[in-house]
Amino acid sequence: MSYLTDWLSTMPSDPLSTTFAALADPTRRAILARLALGETSVTELAEPFAMSLPAISKHLKVLEHAGLILRGREAQWRPCRIAPVSLREVDGWLGGFRRFWDENFGRLDDYLEELKAKEAATAPAKRKVRAREKQRGRKSE
Repeated sequence: MSYLTDWLSTMPSDPLSTTFAALADPTRRAILARLALGETSVTELAEPFAMSLPAISKHLKVLEHAGLILRGREAQWRPCRIAPVSLREVDGWLGGFRRFWDENFGRLDDYLEELKAKEAATAPAKRKVRAREKQRGRKSE
């Protein structure tokens, strides 16, 4: 796990890059998914993972450094919760790509509707041909 602390010290200074770097790890994404359900303790966050509490704490430090979570201290309880600011920045950055894909999917929908209309227009003629072929097949029997 020392690679985490080494990585933390060399993380990019750009906040968006830091956020994406933190989100690149599946363990950290799973931690965020759990925190999306509500505030919880470090111990509860560690339960589903086959790793030590110090290892989970290192993941939490990366998430905290990226501004994705906030950690508190209430007596013996160390609550963690999502900090939505960094996620909003990611969502804002992805917004341009979302528009791109929405436009492309819109054009694809239009094209598929066009194909369906053409198919529907030719379907009656195809049915007539099939019906004639069936009648011919029966006559030859």
